[in-house]
Formats: sequence, structure tokens, C-alpha cells
Amino acid sequence: MDVRFSDDSLEDLEINREAKTGHSEAIVRAFRKVLRIIRDARDERDIRAMKSLRLEKLKGDRDGQYSLRLNDRWRLILLILDTEPKHTIQVVEIDDYH
Repeated sequence: MDVRFSDDSLEDLEINREAKTGHSEAIVRAFRKVLRIIRDARDERDIRAMKSLRLEKLKGDRDGQYSLRLNDRWRLILLILDTEPKHTIQVVEIDDYH
């Protein structure tokens, strides 16, 4: 899948080992791991099949967005866009869900 970012700092976090975000090293590692999984996926069904990521459709003010688990507390918030030739994930933010 293709990946887009709502915020340039998130893109920088993926590719720049020196990027400063205020997140722990464990969250940064989990973020990069999840992005590798997304990039390797053919479509969202491959992501949904990985039960440990707990792909969830969000409601309320986040209607239309999805979350993927980075750990027990932190989630990667994203949009799934139907684009051609491949589906695209837009990374919105890393959010403290508790």
C-alpha cells in the first residue's frame, strides 16, 4: 500500500533516525514496524488479518478514521483512501488513547 502523512513530522519520524518527537523509543520503533507492515500490505484486508494490530473503525468525532495498536496505550490514527492503482493509507497522528 502507499502511505501519505497528514503531518511532515510523522514522515520524518519514519525515515529520519534522528527525528525528535517527544515519543519514547519503544513507540517510535512500533510506529516504524507498523509502517513497514502497511507498506508491504496489498490492501486493508492484509492489515485486518494481523489481529495483533487491532484495526478498529473509529466513531464520533473520529468517524471515518481507523486506529492501529502501537502498544497498550498508544494508537496510530489513519484514514484508508481508495486510490488507484493501489489503496493508500494516510497517517493522521500518533494518539494516546487513554
